[in-house]
Amino acid sequence: MSARILIIDDEESIRFTFERFLKAAGHMVATAAGCNEALNRLSESNFDVVFVDIILEDGTGIDILREIKRRGLSCPVIMITGDPGVQTATDSIRLGAFDYIPKPINQESLLGLTRTALKYKATFEEKERYRANLEAIFRSVRDAIITVDKEMTLLALNEAATTLCAYSQDDLGKTFNAQLTTGRCEGRCREILESVITTGEPVKAERIECSQTDRATRVVSVQAYPLLDLLGQPAGVVMVVHDDTQVVTLEQELTELRQFHRIIGKSAPMQQVYALINALANVQTTVLITGESGTGKELVAEALHLAGDRRHKPLVKVNCSALPENLLEAELFGHVKGSFTGAVRDNEGRFHRANDGTIFFDEIGDISPTIQVKLLRVLEESEFERVGSSVSTKVNVRMIAATNRNLQEKVRLGEMREDLYYRLKVVEIRLPPLRDRREDIPLLLQHFRAKFNAKFKKNITAVSSDVLKAFSKYPWPGNVRELEHTMEHAFVLCNQNIITFEHLPQDFMRIPGIGRSSGKAEVVDCGATLEALNKTAWNKAKAARLLGIDRVTLYRRIKKFNLKEAPPSQL
Repeated sequence: MSARILIIDDEESIRFTFERFLKAAGHMVATAAGCNEALNRLSESNFDVVFVDIILEDGTGIDILREIKRRGLSCPVIMITGDPGVQTATDSIRLGAFDYIPKPINQESLLGLTRTALKYKATFEEKERYRANLEAIFRSVRDAIITVDKEMTLLALNEAATTLCAYSQDDLGKTFNAQLTTGRCEGRCREILESVITTGEPVKAERIECSQTDRATRVVSVQAYPLLDLLGQPAGVVMVVHDDTQVVTLEQELTELRQFHRIIGKSAPMQQVYALINALANVQTTVLITGESGTGKELVAEALHLAGDRRHKPLVKVNCSALPENLLEAELFGHVKGSFTGAVRDNEGRFHRANDGTIFFDEIGDISPTIQVKLLRVLEESEFERVGSSVSTKVNVRMIAATNRNLQEKVRLGEMREDLYYRLKVVEIRLPPLRDRREDIPLLLQHFRAKFNAKFKKNITAVSSDVLKAFSKYPWPGNVRELEHTMEHAFVLCNQNIITFEHLPQDFMRIPGIGRSSGKAEVVDCGATLEALNKTAWNKAKAARLLGIDRVTLYRRIKKFNLKEAPPSQL
């Protein structure tokens, strides 16, 4: 292997001998008689090996050695000495010389030492490249990387650790515990490091909260692994901290798109409803919620209240269709003792209880003309009198009303005051029927499945694919409420982990296009079952999951259709 070699010696004969021997071995050789000439040579070219005499006329080989180390050159330096026992030779080794060679020069020793030095240089440079690559990776990784020894002393950390964990290079050499006294962290990472040091086993912690006194709380995942020495013994820990905050935030935003308070739905019509609720939450105006029965109007009223600045005040609900007129007035406005038969004491009405909060009128279209007049006064003047009293009471109440009726038609028929109608309908939120947002059915099924699993203490994991298709086709005249009652009925009857057609209400099954004719269903079931079994190499558990049925139903089909596994050549 040819190399560039520099010989530095003030004796011409030594330079000549070294040059002749090394050139004969195929190396390129440059020479210098003193320190100044040698330093110029080192500035002009890169050398693979340097031979330098310890004693020079204008300095020492030690000076050359120090300059080579100062410049960060990787070439091994071999000292030439006429007396290998002198202190300077051992000092040179201590200062970083690769080796020394005594005078007089032996060709075999010279070439052997050169080969050894070149191998060392090649190995050293390979390690340096490897180390530089590791450092580049270490610096470029976006996760925080922190290493400590067995005493929890900080050994290394990358740039991401200074950003995410608020450490700096000045913290190196300090104990990790000492960092906690600065209030940077609550100690969860310390516990993880101690666990790895104690047990020698890696630790993973998913999505823990990282709280720092001067920063917003972040959500991180931590992985810690033991570091081993050359003998395979524990020497410390490397900990990797990944910032999950953005992912968690996106997941929360996605959840909010699928659910708003207790309202479930991700469809475009529901997103419009959510946007309206957000826009109206802190606007103290009357809101009219319209929609078919069972669409969730009461849930929207709750969301409007909870999303606004009145959420810590009462939400009082009034079911207008459940109270007769003679009781509704007293229930709304209250009464004084003796105002009517049975009024044995003063009573505060629901408007009074809703003061500073929200009052929700469900089925507002059912109130009588008399109540309409009094309700209009409350809306316009924010005051009312209790039944049997002439003293006005002031209230600060936000009113939300809901109906499944056509109020415009009631106005036309004279059953509702026009001024009340327009006073109620300052802003209208129209809820879509379930048939107009069928893509929300899987989400609703997931919600009701979790609800009824908890209620009935069951572990039903899904509905069959056939049932899901039927649900997607069904018009749902009763909307979400009907879907909920259908699922509750199925949960009562289902004693397996998947809801099938046999668990649905009979009325539901009688609807044209929903139930399956037995002959056609058997053909479909037989073909689908055999196909699933063949696809899964007759693995019953996998085939049942593929079909969306439980294994008991699968075994029943195999027996009913007399299905048998075919030889491999016939599949």
